[in-house]
Amino acid sequence: MSDVDEDVVLSDVEREDEADPSGVEEDEKVQVCHLTKETISKGLSLLCRTGNRLGHAFVKLDLKDKRLNDISAISSYIHIRFLDVSNNHLTDLSPLASLTHLLWLKVDNNAVACFKGQPFAQLIFLQWLSVAVNQLTDVDGLVVPALESLNLTGNAIQKMNGFQSVCFANLLTLELRGNQLETTDGINLPNLRHLYLSQNAIKRLEGLEKLERLTILHLRDNQLDSLEGLSPSMKHLQYLNVRGNAITDENALKHLDLVAKTLQALVLSENPVAETLDYRQNVLIHAPQLQRIDKEAVSPEERMEARGRIRELQEEETSEP
Repeated sequence: MSDVDEDVVLSDVEREDEADPSGVEEDEKVQVCHLTKETISKGLSLLCRTGNRLGHAFVKLDLKDKRLNDISAISSYIHIRFLDVSNNHLTDLSPLASLTHLLWLKVDNNAVACFKGQPFAQLIFLQWLSVAVNQLTDVDGLVVPALESLNLTGNAIQKMNGFQSVCFANLLTLELRGNQLETTDGINLPNLRHLYLSQNAIKRLEGLEKLERLTILHLRDNQLDSLEGLSPSMKHLQYLNVRGNAITDENALKHLDLVAKTLQALVLSENPVAETLDYRQNVLIHAPQLQRIDKEAVSPEERMEARGRIRELQEEETSEP
């Protein structure tokens, strides 16, 4: 599995040749625009039947990189199903509430700081939503019942208390890379399959027992010094990435026992513990079913040595008075 690269975003600017009245030359000035029907018409594509099957309408709208700070004009285009308004200057998403046929929505690289008025609560068909690289500090007001994939990468979210099943009953993939989280606690989504939490400030694994169907947990580049918090309730976990943390003690590996039955791939590189002698063997002692460690396949010889070491440890335990 390869890590997902962060998006690189360049804002549109307009150069000013003249000096401002204060005598200080203004090198860059952001120009913002209101959405017009002409701009909308140029961005429309993909002609499809309407929901009632009685007519046809364009259902895809591309409005990225338009310097928009207001999209009120979009509210009457109720047949839109795919919408991209990324790389603009938007703060208010309430005009989207009337687009009840939306399936796919991208709002990356704007200035959204909150979800005032629950703008997506009535979008009962919305399945994919990305609000990456905005100014969010929490997810209060974000309610999307049918959503399956949510990307909130690159915001300033500090707590995950809003991630409850009543708000995201069908959510399968949640991306919170590059925020300000210090714990994994707060997610109560039993159906969640994929959770990406890399590049935060997470120090503790908490609340993971609620993620019973999780298959991928990505925690690269955080501040973990232990794997305590892994839970036997995570009966489907297959991939765990804790690369680039602060795990030093081999005793931390014992917590892998709790997810060993299903875990197929583990990434522990760039932790101090990965530099210790017999590191891979010690990992296999606690998770003998692993197929890959640090993206390298486990060899038959490694597996055989680990099994022998497991038998030795079991014999030592039984021989103790």
